[in-house]
Amino acid sequence: MAGDGRLVVISNRVAVPKARGAAGAQGGLAGALNAALKDRGGIWFGWSGEETEIPSETIHLDRTDGVTTATIDLSAQEVEEYYNGYANSTLWPLFHYRIDLAEFEKRTGQVYERVNERFAEGVSPLIDAEDLVWVHDYHLIPLGERLRARGLKNRLGFFLHIPWPPTRLLTSLPFHERLVNSMLTYDLIGFQTEEWLSSFLHYCENELGAEVDAQSGRVTFEGRTTTARAYPIGIDWDHFQAQGQTDDARRAQKRLLASTRHRTAMIGVDRLDYSKGLPERIDGIGRFFDEHPERARDLVFIQIAPPSREDVESYQQIRALLEQKCGQINGARSEVDIVPIRYVNRGYSHAELFGFFRAAKIGLVTPLRDGMNLVAKEYVAAQDPQDPGVLILSDFAGAARQLEADGTGALLVNPHSPDAMASAIATALDMPLEERQARYQAMIGTVRDDNVQAWTAEFCKQLASD
Repeated sequence: MAGDGRLVVISNRVAVPKARGAAGAQGGLAGALNAALKDRGGIWFGWSGEETEIPSETIHLDRTDGVTTATIDLSAQEVEEYYNGYANSTLWPLFHYRIDLAEFEKRTGQVYERVNERFAEGVSPLIDAEDLVWVHDYHLIPLGERLRARGLKNRLGFFLHIPWPPTRLLTSLPFHERLVNSMLTYDLIGFQTEEWLSSFLHYCENELGAEVDAQSGRVTFEGRTTTARAYPIGIDWDHFQAQGQTDDARRAQKRLLASTRHRTAMIGVDRLDYSKGLPERIDGIGRFFDEHPERARDLVFIQIAPPSREDVESYQQIRALLEQKCGQINGARSEVDIVPIRYVNRGYSHAELFGFFRAAKIGLVTPLRDGMNLVAKEYVAAQDPQDPGVLILSDFAGAARQLEADGTGALLVNPHSPDAMASAIATALDMPLEERQARYQAMIGTVRDDNVQAWTAEFCKQLASD
């Protein structure tokens, strides 16, 4: 029976267990996929992260803690045009509703197709007839079609970790029909939320003319049927809780509490990316201090924003803008012993973040558009049940539908509205303990139970059985 074999995971990058220390030490998606691969004796295939002068056909095989990884190198041109170009300068902004930032270059699209062909060429000899094949994310949308063209009849699954845009936005992409048509060669397609799933089904029905059963998610087009469903991803609960018991976590918590001098700490942790709404967030905080200038002595905001994709111009611009806005507020509101905003342009370990989250009485997670946003779930997971903090969450984060809990969980805000942000901060700052506890209890069940291991198991189960 198809699906009784191993699991073959294919993604742009491969998380090698030994690269993060002891085998099994990593958490999140990488840890869950490695556990599934170890359980089924599978392979993880992707780009090595290394660049060569010319495209290399060499496949690097490694086996660590029961998991085989297979990687290929890409040329500098391929990295620039496939990764920095089409994937992150065309698909990423478009899928996050930023058509104004999307670059439509025929050349980068061609290299994107060529790299997907190289992935297919490299991985197909490693796939056995009974294996389940699971492809991840926007970098590799056409890969399933390329594998089918090479004769693979395996069960093929695809999961999109970012939003799927509305039909009228997607049609601005040259060759959009070709991209979606290639997706329909997968047997099972997963999205983070029902909203993104609905947008995909709408496109298939109205642009491709496919036969769509919205109830089951089945899409029939040109004689082939694909199933599309929503699978909201979760955190690695056990791993994250274990990190919270470490000395690093305890030191981080004490460090933040000592540094805030009895002020309430509000925290944001985001990769430096325009989809995260960081300038808009700072505008909302600025509005709060404009309306409540005396509360600069009550509240300190810590924004942790590790840099990302620094070679892409739009990311350089977002960093400069963020630094400017933080500087303006601090210049206007600081005293000799008080700085309202701390902007930190570096990353921290999971253990340290747990400690920071535990110490912060407000979590501010306000992306303009996000597939899920696991930081929101990690913030909830790190809270003290007896004295929990308040989560302020963008209505446009994928996690919003799970964590709002019919209005009894996270405080949902429109991240485009400084007034809404300022009002939510004031509400969170003054929220009584009993309400904070009730809101925490409304969220913690789904954060704990709908974890990344359950997500992995459910997708693989349905991929094998559909």
